[in-house]
Amino acid sequence: MTDHTASVPAQTEGMEQGPPQVLGVSDSAPPQVLGVSDSAPPQVVGVSRCDSAPLLWRDQDLRAVRGRGLVGALLGALPRTPRQNGRLGRPLLLLPEEERLLAELHATANANQGGGGVQLSLQVKQHLEEQERSLEEQRVLALQDRKSALLHAMTSSHTGSLGPSEALRGRLEALHRSFTFPRGAMAVQLSTARAGLHHCHEDRAFLRAQQPITAQHDSKAAARYQVFRDLRGRGFYLTSAGKFGGDFLVYPGDPLRFHAHFIAVVLSLDSSLSPLDVLAIARLGSNVKKTVLLCSPGGVQYPGGAGGVQYTSLQWSGMV
Repeated sequence: MTDHTASVPAQTEGMEQGPPQVLGVSDSAPPQVLGVSDSAPPQVVGVSRCDSAPLLWRDQDLRAVRGRGLVGALLGALPRTPRQNGRLGRPLLLLPEEERLLAELHATANANQGGGGVQLSLQVKQHLEEQERSLEEQRVLALQDRKSALLHAMTSSHTGSLGPSEALRGRLEALHRSFTFPRGAMAVQLSTARAGLHHCHEDRAFLRAQQPITAQHDSKAAARYQVFRDLRGRGFYLTSAGKFGGDFLVYPGDPLRFHAHFIAVVLSLDSSLSPLDVLAIARLGSNVKKTVLLCSPGGVQYPGGAGGVQYTSLQWSGMV
């Protein structure tokens, strides 16, 4: 199958009416996946997992994947400005395609520490026993506080009197018999150490979902990865395009310096697309000043697995 490069500029202002125009595509040399042919061995990054989400915590890992042109999405709050979401910090959430590309380059390692199976069960048992001991200790302290408050209230209102001592003793005994401390009132100590490869691995083991299977074997995931790999090999940067109704946002350079030029939509060669859907996505691309890129994997593969994707660009055209 012929490989094509979409080199259509982004939509400009002034094109308001008219149907979308299917622009021509041209052949190009086969792309090379960045990092595959490097002589130096790739830097291995540690991927942690929370449920099935691949996360990066270490600064050097974030710099390493950014050096490979992988962007991801920051999720964490900054310690000094937690009540905002304009500027976020670690961890970095990887796209499934980004994680698969790193695994293909042998550049990932499992960062979850602590054993599984029997060892994890023992850790859970120890954790529950510690919680029970903490609950009992807090119950005793809460009872002492309640008795101190009762003693202070009764002695301050009956100073110098001998009669209330018997009543006070009875109230204290009744409080001791009837006092309850619910589990929901228990204070739980949370670790404030920075999470990472070498911090709090005992506690983080409880958040791990027993090494969930994250591999996606459906045809849609395979097609998305083939398109992601091909575009990344051409030097483009990609992020998720869920809010734009596509699969990927395609940037000509680092997203910190450039706006996205394309909205990539992955379609198989034999899939049908109704005219209404074509109009809707082309109009959306026009409104956000981006060109819609229909990406169809399949066909002839170049040596090394590159290429094999056809690109068709849609751009809203003015009336002639």
